[in-house]
Amino acid sequence: MQQNMSPISIAIAEDQPLALQSILKKLGNSPILQIVFTAINGLDLLEKLQEQAVEVILMDIEMPMMDGIAATHGLKESYPDIKVLILTTFDDDDKIFNAILAGASGYLLKDESPETISKSIVDIQHGGAAMSPGIALKTLNHIKYHSSSPMERISPSAAILSAREMEILTALKDGLAYKQIAEGLFISEGTVRKHIEHIYRKLQVNNKVSAVNIARANKWL
Repeated sequence: MQQNMSPISIAIAEDQPLALQSILKKLGNSPILQIVFTAINGLDLLEKLQEQAVEVILMDIEMPMMDGIAATHGLKESYPDIKVLILTTFDDDDKIFNAILAGASGYLLKDESPETISKSIVDIQHGGAAMSPGIALKTLNHIKYHSSSPMERISPSAAILSAREMEILTALKDGLAYKQIAEGLFISEGTVRKHIEHIYRKLQVNNKVSAVNIARANKWL
């Protein structure tokens, strides 16, 4: 007996127009999926979620302003029932592991077929997990490697800082002023301040001493 099921509502966070068009082409005609909106980065996604509800998010990793891992971490705190399926070109161990720690229910590479992506969305929506075969193997190997020294495991909080934010946090640890950081990274002081605001918010602190102490305690620096 065939059951009538409502389409699964999804959002797509992807900053590259061509990649977005490819995903839309793969999934746009699926009768089991309803694409509610797209976002160009993590901040854009979180803002749009305040106005439009979805059940599953397809999340890229490398995005400006807020990357996919940081967005996943923030999203799971505010919207724990929304499932996240990472859809990316990156298959390095740290990104995979950090995405899972941040709360992602699946991790697929963008070259997967429309059928695989659709099935994965259905699987995670019903409580399952989804991974490209190569990603699953990398994850198992990563867990095996780190299981002998559990104290060395990556903290979930480590996943929420971008590479640029880690550069700025390191500069703060070294005692550099905002102007010196800006000159060293070839960005404006305003951009430096914005990054520091993001660091404080993600680490839930309100000063550089607390931020640096957290980084030192977790051996990020």
